[in-house]
Amino acid sequence: MHNAEAKIKRIVIVGGGTAGWLAANHLAADASEGVTITLVESPNIPTIGVGEGTVPVIVDSLKKFGIHESDMFRLCDATFKNGIHFVGWNKPVNGQPHCYFHPFDDPNVNGVNLLPYWLHQLPEARARFDQSVSIQTHIALENRAPKLITNAEYERLINYAFHLDAGKFSALLAKHAIDNRQVKHIHDDVESVELALDGSISGLQLKQGPLLEGDLFIDCSGFQSLLLGKALNTPFIDKSDVLFANHAVVTQVPYEREQEVPPYTISTAQQAGWIWDIGLQTRKGVGHVYSDRFTSHEQAHRDLSAYLGKSEDVVESRLIKMQVGYRAQAWVKNCIGIGLSQGFVEPLEATGLLVFDLAARMLSKRLPEQRDDMPAVAQQFNQHMSHVWQSIVDFIKLHYCISNRDDSEFWRMNRAPETIPDSLQHKLALWQNDIPNEYDFVNSLDVFRLENHLYVLYGMNYPSRCKYPSPQKVSQQEAMLKLVAQQQQKAGAMLETHSKLVAKAARYGFQRI
Repeated sequence: MHNAEAKIKRIVIVGGGTAGWLAANHLAADASEGVTITLVESPNIPTIGVGEGTVPVIVDSLKKFGIHESDMFRLCDATFKNGIHFVGWNKPVNGQPHCYFHPFDDPNVNGVNLLPYWLHQLPEARARFDQSVSIQTHIALENRAPKLITNAEYERLINYAFHLDAGKFSALLAKHAIDNRQVKHIHDDVESVELALDGSISGLQLKQGPLLEGDLFIDCSGFQSLLLGKALNTPFIDKSDVLFANHAVVTQVPYEREQEVPPYTISTAQQAGWIWDIGLQTRKGVGHVYSDRFTSHEQAHRDLSAYLGKSEDVVESRLIKMQVGYRAQAWVKNCIGIGLSQGFVEPLEATGLLVFDLAARMLSKRLPEQRDDMPAVAQQFNQHMSHVWQSIVDFIKLHYCISNRDDSEFWRMNRAPETIPDSLQHKLALWQNDIPNEYDFVNSLDVFRLENHLYVLYGMNYPSRCKYPSPQKVSQQEAMLKLVAQQQQKAGAMLETHSKLVAKAARYGFQRI
């Protein structure tokens, strides 16, 4: 029989921002009756606010919360995201920057794997892998939107995500949680953390208010990791020896004239990192992610300015120092870290919001009702999050270690075997002798799966050996490639330009479900 006093009734979230309010909405949507959720955030600590790219799972979360898709465009300056356009991640080709596209659609068409046929085409005669097998690449690079104004909210003709203003998105999540999910909101600073005799957290001493007691605490306090890191002394696993990028200089660029906003993130490689370029409705968010081991902050600012085509004296940028790695345990005692307090790697492939959302979703689906249930749930949560982080580190490293760039020490060191995790080296060895298949990704927590790896590997011309397909399969694959080409043309003709749809969505909204 459970003890009524051991029930988890009070959940306290420390820190707002996207991580805190995502957690609040997930927990409020799934929590049992009688559970109260309180979010306390400092009025004096601004959010970092640069996570402006998402992946398609955010669509499912917003739908679950009951947030209208139309409000994303009206209130968050949102645009659509069809994927990521990578520029310069390999050596130039015929004097032109190397580029490839990582879309959200599946490269296997009607269950037919087109990679063997593509690999056996003559390199000089074949189109890029993504252009051959993806409908989404075609519509994205034609600046087409992924749906129609006549579609209902969150109805997908093709998988998509959003670009958004992180600050406005946090505000929308906050308003929804407070107004519709009865989440309590406190503006105050946490002066100290009170621990119980067993080492768990019993309460938070606020600067302006009384002791805030709780049964379960969620640490969304950012890089300072106020609860998980400082109060509970949870070790940090540093991954800067694998992923070198540990700083970013960021800026916001208003549009000087009316222009077509690309429905994709642009990721342009640099001498010691890369630059993101994300177009919102009224401005761009641009940031140079780099390693201070291989370049200076001043040079990074100059590179950012050069990318924008502006004088370095004109561009105002903000410097962000990043802790690359993750906590050894995401759940300790009665405290769970979500967001930057738990871990962070560079935001290539929109990893930031992806992990925030995944961790909050996972917690909400396995939220213990009793304190006695907590150890078993915490053990599973920690195992899951450890796997998530390890697989993400491998996938991000993949972008660097298979590059053939040798124009700087940064790129050469990224290929050094001692900087590549054993798990990734094993996969790369397998994929040299044969192409990847679904059995290489059997864990449901592999957040980047077969299709993601295919687009990166063969976008960067990874040298896989592959058996030549049988005549029957060749015929089948040729037919599917022709079908893709037909569907590309059909979709391009049917879908309107991205900017036109975004303007309609902001003005009229989509049909509500």
